[in-house]
Amino acid sequence: MLRTIPVGKYGKYVPLLQTLLDVIIIAGSFLVLLSIGEKKHFLFDYGCAWNWRIVLTVAVVALIAGRGCLEVHERRMLRAEKLFGVALLLPLGSTLLYAAMMMFTGAGSVRFMFFALLYFAQAALLFDCWIIELLILRRLRRSGRNARNIVIIGTGQSARHLATLLESEQGYGMNVLGYFDNRVPTDFSGNYVGTVDRLEDFIRENNVHDIFYASSMDNDTLINRIIKLSDQCFCKLYFTPLLSPKLQHSFYMDTFNSTIPAIAVHSSPLRSRTNRAIKRAFDVVFSGTLLLLSPIVLIPVALAIKISSPGPVFFKQLRTGYLGKEFYCYKFRTMRVSKDADTRQATKDDDRKTRLGNFLRHTSIDELPQFWNVFKGDMSVVGPRPHMLAHTEEYRKLIDRYMVRHIVKPGITGWAQILGFRGATDELWQMERRVDNDVWYIEHWSLSLDLKIIVRTITNALSGEENAY
Repeated sequence: MLRTIPVGKYGKYVPLLQTLLDVIIIAGSFLVLLSIGEKKHFLFDYGCAWNWRIVLTVAVVALIAGRGCLEVHERRMLRAEKLFGVALLLPLGSTLLYAAMMMFTGAGSVRFMFFALLYFAQAALLFDCWIIELLILRRLRRSGRNARNIVIIGTGQSARHLATLLESEQGYGMNVLGYFDNRVPTDFSGNYVGTVDRLEDFIRENNVHDIFYASSMDNDTLINRIIKLSDQCFCKLYFTPLLSPKLQHSFYMDTFNSTIPAIAVHSSPLRSRTNRAIKRAFDVVFSGTLLLLSPIVLIPVALAIKISSPGPVFFKQLRTGYLGKEFYCYKFRTMRVSKDADTRQATKDDDRKTRLGNFLRHTSIDELPQFWNVFKGDMSVVGPRPHMLAHTEEYRKLIDRYMVRHIVKPGITGWAQILGFRGATDELWQMERRVDNDVWYIEHWSLSLDLKIIVRTITNALSGEENAY
């Protein structure tokens, strides 16, 4: 679904309000710094009030200028991207500010508390966008203020679906005034205003801000007329695709050479290099930390496996990974060695499982070696679970969107798993629901969603999952 929504008629005040909040946050942090520190030698060996004014000015200018990297052009920017932007600005802002203090004060020593508060000030800048969006703009729009008047050209399914979407979320601040179309279907129940000939007068009389064109694209004369009218009336014009609302896909807009728009299927935040870098950095840090601590668990579990049954400690199996590439997935061995391990799915009362294996599976300890897969880059901490090659070949023919799961790296845990879709899939609908949840995760990824899934996975493992077998 395309989601490029204008800010609203009060949008011009947002940058000013953000700047004021930035100044308040930064200046407030410096005041806290001065109030809790020593009167003398807290930050510097030398200094005076005049120098503090200079330093504070440099800090405000440098940090606000740096925040330009976080400028929001779309309404729903991922929190993860904001965090990544601030993470990049932290060392840069600190270095610039330290250089400014050295230049203007001749400082010889800067204490730890200064940098602690500096980092606090910069991190706090993340919240001003959230405050403006959630506490100010959304409340204004839901109360009927800060709304944008829009009209829709077209009366078909796409036009009605668009109106339903915009009106269902009051936070968008969209007020649909009516529909225009030269051909009106008999079953249309919306607020039909008239033909396109009436559009110009209606726009001028009702202070229309935006025009959404959701009609046939094969009428060049009409389209050129609408474009010219939108220019003359200072209205933003949007073209929406004629797609059925029943389509179970999401879409995103791409542009080639800044002139040719194209609609791509399966929108995913992980198409962004920045988001992929964030996810990979998190995977490396998270898996690396656990691998360093792994001997605490790995050694006793390995000894228990060797004592309890003959065979290797680790079980490795070819699974389908990123973009359909095969990789070896590692686990603690929980079953007796058998020839059908690559084709037969584990069941609740599987006679191949050892007594220790039952415990390892029920607590998900058997999955711990997969953090090595994560560290190597074959997997991610969170993502769709990788399946056996035989299952991939089977289900790709039965479920339409099955292979969409592989446009991201497979994970140790995932959205489908915390919702209970794990274990054996005795019926096709179970795998279909699992795939639906995997695709939903791909299309709605965020770092906060990954953290939520990890926390839920840990709590489920501690309590013991019913479907973990």
